[in-house]
Amino acid sequence: MSDTPFGFNLPPEEPENGGDGKKKGEGRGGQGPADPFGFGGQGAGDNPFAAMFGSMNPGDLGAAFQQLGQMLSYEGGPVNWDMAKDIARKTVAQGTADGTKDASVTSGERAAVEEAVRLADLWLDGVTSLPSGSGTAVAWSRAEWVEATLPVWKELVDPVAERVGAAMGGVLPEEMQAMAGPLLGMMRSMGGAMFGTQIGQAVGVLAGEVVGSTDIGLPLGPAGKAALLPVNIAALGEGLGVPLDEVRLYLALREAAHQRLFAHVPWLRSHLFGAVEGYARGIKVDTSKLEDVVGQLDPTHPEQMQEALQQGMFQPEDSPEQKAALARLETALALVEGWVDAVVHAAAAPHLPSAGALRETLRRRRASGGPAEQTFATLIGLELRPRRLRDASRLWASLADARGPEGRDGLWEHPDMLPTAADLDDPDGFVHREHLDFSEIDKMLGEAARGKSAEDSKSAEDGKSEGGKGEQPGADGEGDDKK
Repeated sequence: MSDTPFGFNLPPEEPENGGDGKKKGEGRGGQGPADPFGFGGQGAGDNPFAAMFGSMNPGDLGAAFQQLGQMLSYEGGPVNWDMAKDIARKTVAQGTADGTKDASVTSGERAAVEEAVRLADLWLDGVTSLPSGSGTAVAWSRAEWVEATLPVWKELVDPVAERVGAAMGGVLPEEMQAMAGPLLGMMRSMGGAMFGTQIGQAVGVLAGEVVGSTDIGLPLGPAGKAALLPVNIAALGEGLGVPLDEVRLYLALREAAHQRLFAHVPWLRSHLFGAVEGYARGIKVDTSKLEDVVGQLDPTHPEQMQEALQQGMFQPEDSPEQKAALARLETALALVEGWVDAVVHAAAAPHLPSAGALRETLRRRRASGGPAEQTFATLIGLELRPRRLRDASRLWASLADARGPEGRDGLWEHPDMLPTAADLDDPDGFVHREHLDFSEIDKMLGEAARGKSAEDSKSAEDGKSEGGKGEQPGADGEGDDKK
């Protein structure tokens, strides 16, 4: 894919010294460099198109204007997702920076993934009370990962893009807004293309890094599908000194554990996405930067808006509500990732010699993120990383020791039962406090159950006794006494 904004296919660069002896950037008339995008080049000999548009030939020019027309005619939502999908697939086709190319999944890779997920579910059965959540196991290429996850990225990005779209319309003076209908429409289309380009590039790069459908702690793929990417697993395994089968199995454990959690904690998905949306609602758009861009808006230079977006236009509100929203989101992500980390380690340690090393590798990888995650942080003002992963993992492991897998997993029954950010500061305190609370609750429930049983027995005996006296049923026995 071209590195130019919105996927325009620009002409190739001229050689440093062409056959005619002229330096790079000089037209035949030697008048200096051409305009951006190759427009308005100087000196074009006998070619009238070259005289008007420099080195861009009529075919390239037609394609560029066709793409520009499609961009400006877009009338959908805040993000041009068709453009995002196209650019993501082109980015995937380019390959990663280390030269790894995407490839179709072979039958052998598919069978290896299915077997790894099957064995992973078997091992997880012994360490968690949550049953399997993987209806099927699938092996995806990078391109297939893009196709499968774009609907979820839409849920994540659209709320922030809506705010940017509203801000773009609000930067014009009120007296101009009534007369600026066509301009506002063009700005919305430009904004949709701007986001579509950046999201497409980021999703395409991320497709070269992820190993499954749950790498960022959110369920990006279809429900019930445990998905792994063989080409990326092989790339991750290089240099670790661990057999590929062990790497694949450890990653299958993580994917299958995520699937169990999201399948059997029905409120969790909406809880996480609600936390993301709640945080997004508190993001402010830097209108001063947007005003500068809009003031210089030039349809032939759409990269101006793209560059502004890359530099970041989002500032979280410094308010108690926004800080609380961020704390909820970071805690929720940490609890999900910490539970997976603890459960997977418990399942893998007895079987895989490399379990400890793989655990640390994945922890560091998850904590540091990659270039694509940084792109999303710039685009939506949010880093989807569990900062408290180690604390949360220790808390879940301690709960399993104190209460067993059933007691640990029972906390997922309701969001109000989960540990808070303050509890992550003192995991041992939470575990012992919760252990006592659970004991008291169990005792109270037991006493209540015994009391109710005794009451029911007495009522039954009274009923038999009253029935034996041959009394007529009435609305109220007490009323008969009063009479």
